[in-house]
Amino acid sequence: MSSSALPTWVHEAANYLANLYAGLPWWSIPIFWIAFFAIAISLLSLVVLLAKAQRQFARAHRLAKTNHDPAEHESDYLWVFMVPALNEAAVIADSVERLSQVEVTHSRILVINDGSDDDTGTILAGLAQDIDRLTVLTRTAPNARQGKSEALNDAWRFVHSQVLGHGAYQGWDPAKVIVTIVDADGRLDPTAGRIARHFVDEKVGGVQSQVRIYNRTSLLTLAQDIEFGVFGTVFQLGRAGWGTANMGGNGQFNRLAALDSVAVEDDHGRVGPWKSGRLTEDQDIGLRLIHNGWKGEQSTEVSINQQGLNSLRALFRQRTRWSQGTWQVFDHIIPSMRNPHINFRAKLDEFWYLLTPLIQAWLGLTLVLSLVFLAIGVVEPHWSLWLILVLYLLAAMPSILGVMFTRRQRGFVGFLVNIVFAHVYLVYSWIIYPVVYRALLRQLVGARSWAKTAREKINDDSADSSPAVPPALPPVASAPTAAEQFNTYQGAHAAPRVGETVERREAVDQPDGS
Repeated sequence: MSSSALPTWVHEAANYLANLYAGLPWWSIPIFWIAFFAIAISLLSLVVLLAKAQRQFARAHRLAKTNHDPAEHESDYLWVFMVPALNEAAVIADSVERLSQVEVTHSRILVINDGSDDDTGTILAGLAQDIDRLTVLTRTAPNARQGKSEALNDAWRFVHSQVLGHGAYQGWDPAKVIVTIVDADGRLDPTAGRIARHFVDEKVGGVQSQVRIYNRTSLLTLAQDIEFGVFGTVFQLGRAGWGTANMGGNGQFNRLAALDSVAVEDDHGRVGPWKSGRLTEDQDIGLRLIHNGWKGEQSTEVSINQQGLNSLRALFRQRTRWSQGTWQVFDHIIPSMRNPHINFRAKLDEFWYLLTPLIQAWLGLTLVLSLVFLAIGVVEPHWSLWLILVLYLLAAMPSILGVMFTRRQRGFVGFLVNIVFAHVYLVYSWIIYPVVYRALLRQLVGARSWAKTAREKINDDSADSSPAVPPALPPVASAPTAAEQFNTYQGAHAAPRVGETVERREAVDQPDGS
């Protein structure tokens, strides 16, 4: 077909694109073109993930119509809830008491008191008197406060040596043990046993629950709730179609056999699944599970609520740590491309996902350059309503699509509320945008230490914990919570009864401050 046969608008569009960056300094033109293609690919990626997420919803609803009980197989598994705790006196009782009410047949609760110097230990000792399934692992110096990874690895070793090594669950198949990570401020869905339906597939190594913010009473915490909702419902659920949904740390369910398969040795000769020094240990272990042939899935029916941050300063500090963690996992790019267990489209998606901090930093650079060029008169755009509309849609459309898909409100009023929420989310995203550069700087200079984010005292009048989207599956009937009580452990050290505390003093070097 000759070029003259093409419609006029095609010629005009091609000419416009050819001269899109005309007049800019020559050195800046490649920067802007790379940003242009990054935006285009990101929008295409969003559309693909929305389509795949919708398929996952449809699949869940079809399953619900069969009257299949998603918790049917929960009694086949031993549920081990791990709760890392460092100075969590404000929230730990609420979290542990809720875990004791989770409707599963076989369960243990392991709280890792990681060198707390507040009332955490005293509160846990009191709880242990009333909750027979609770064991407190008390880490003391020099072993304590080395990071969440080290605390979780300690609990993992305890599960193998004590929980599965002696007593009622001796010899329990690790493939039938579900390790659930719950942060100290976490409020896990009491019907979390419904997650069992995912693990019927023996290739599933991890399932992430939907994360919500329970104190969403300010614009800042509301925005965080929207952020988690969009990420879980669009990006995580979309990737679940490929089996590449990642783990989120809080409300993360892992098959013990899967964790065992990625265990590594640290610098002190200790073995554990979680790598020391990783600031986003959840993202790191999720990727390594996928590389090792396990599938990662996202739940549509089980949620976990956590505290949002009402302090912008605390939020910046937290998100800088998370962002630095995404820079750290750049070393997973090549293993992801070589992963023989996922198809080519999944590899492309994972590649683009791992490039997220670099893409964000690049787009931010082009924004700064644009503002500088406008300020010094290098460019003088011909403003028009259409140009403003296009720029607005490029900035706002991802947020609008994500919120519309996640909240699924019907009617005109619901539509307007979603539009408002989308713009709250958009403004929030721009406010925290600079953390990607702060995180990069910290990564380049080798900074690893972090101040712990303080919890807020729990307010019983906090926002309800209803799910971000209507549950895809019906609630499970009440399941018994009683678990057989351990008697004594046969090991190198005197072993406690269930409900007592275990003091962990291992001969290791001084902590690195992470």
